[in-house]
Amino acid sequence: MNIGKREISLNKVQKDAEENFRNGYFCCEALVAAIRDNFQLDVPKEVIAMASGMAVGAGRSGCMCGALNGGILALGMFFGRTEQAGPQDPKVVKCMALTHELHDWFKEANGKNAICCRILTREFDMGKGEHKEQCIRFTGLCAWKVAEIVVRELGLTNLDEATA
Repeated sequence: MNIGKREISLNKVQKDAEENFRNGYFCCEALVAAIRDNFQLDVPKEVIAMASGMAVGAGRSGCMCGALNGGILALGMFFGRTEQAGPQDPKVVKCMALTHELHDWFKEANGKNAICCRILTREFDMGKGEHKEQCIRFTGLCAWKVAEIVVRELGLTNLDEATA
């Protein structure tokens, strides 16, 4: 996979993910689309479709947050493997470590010390869509962190730091 853009605004990735959600994507689709577009990845739009079933805690099951699921998928695009190898394959080790970092960061950053969609949204009436603004925020948070990890690990330029 080639990255078409070497200078990234983490804040723009976050805002784009939020807007993608507001404009009709689910959380995980919104995040994957924002990462794909902002990094100008040479991957087909079908990577967004791969994320579709991960929404609302995986197929509306309420399990792991779809934004976190999308973040994990996005990290896999950058750091995952495409060839069979053992569990100590350096690509697997790195991808697992970065996924663990995202998981632990999101659990703390969302303010609810949870990653389960059901727990994150339990005070809302899902049928009325009361959860949507919170989920948009969580999607943006995850997108920002994924972009931060990718920029750090690949030595790309964070435009937000460059202008600060």
